[in-house]
Amino acid sequence: MAETPGRPTDQAGTLREMNSQEQAGAPIQHATTRVFSITSGKGGVGKTAVVANLAVLLARLGKRVLILDADLGLANIDVVFGLAPGHNLNHFFTGEQDLETILADGPEGIKILPAGSGVQRFTRLDSEQKMRLLEALDAMHNDFDFVLIDTEAGISENVTYFNTAAHEILVVTTPEPTAITDAYALMKLLSNQYHEKHFNLIVNFIKNEEEALDVYRKLTMVANRYLDISIDYIGSIPRDKLMVEAIRKQQVLVQLFPDSKTSQAFEALARSIIQEPQILEPKGSIQFFWKRLLEFGGK
Repeated sequence: MAETPGRPTDQAGTLREMNSQEQAGAPIQHATTRVFSITSGKGGVGKTAVVANLAVLLARLGKRVLILDADLGLANIDVVFGLAPGHNLNHFFTGEQDLETILADGPEGIKILPAGSGVQRFTRLDSEQKMRLLEALDAMHNDFDFVLIDTEAGISENVTYFNTAAHEILVVTTPEPTAITDAYALMKLLSNQYHEKHFNLIVNFIKNEEEALDVYRKLTMVANRYLDISIDYIGSIPRDKLMVEAIRKQQVLVQLFPDSKTSQAFEALARSIIQEPQILEPKGSIQFFWKRLLEFGGK
């Protein structure tokens, strides 16, 4: 990965230094929970791997992290971590379990809300189910610093709901023309129909940094011409055979191969997300932790 101007070359060392400073300094004052949806226009772009690796690195920095698997028909976050949870979000939506009882323990203290697989009835949540989830998560506002929502791919109603309910949207794409086209289509839909105006871009499976920047230029050029949105480029992840090995072993790459080039890229991405300015004003009334946002916005 090409070195970015102004960034320390020892990214892992920088993260360790930041963590030690937090631990040695005054007690961390937890503000409102920050909710990021990690989404994509098409499948196969490595979105779930991005979620899993970022979660581990954020937890290593002392952040309290929750992953919400929002692919409610074809869950796979639990598979990535090698988990076999006894309950999932299907049991929450049927009223059999509350949200806290289905929380699963992941590595590094991460908590996971796993989804079910092969149950079509929850692939399109109704308004009552959406509100129940909103209120149940809102009750956990003191428990987490970051919530990472792993949406399903595409532009289904569930995808648009979770993206609009999150505070920040991270779009994952690759240099493939179809992935770029579908990423733009997703941003266009969220902008035109749901008034989303800001997106963050992650380019996965790159050969070099110039390839990632070329994807960013293409998307911003078209967006500037046809859409009233802003796109922030926050990082890229190189194509790496080690990722396939990590998935096969049901472990996270940054744990299995911490010194790899790809792990360093994930570390830089985690730092970018932590340094992302915190939005204290709700985008609308239907957002996760929106009551907490209103409280902090009023201050």
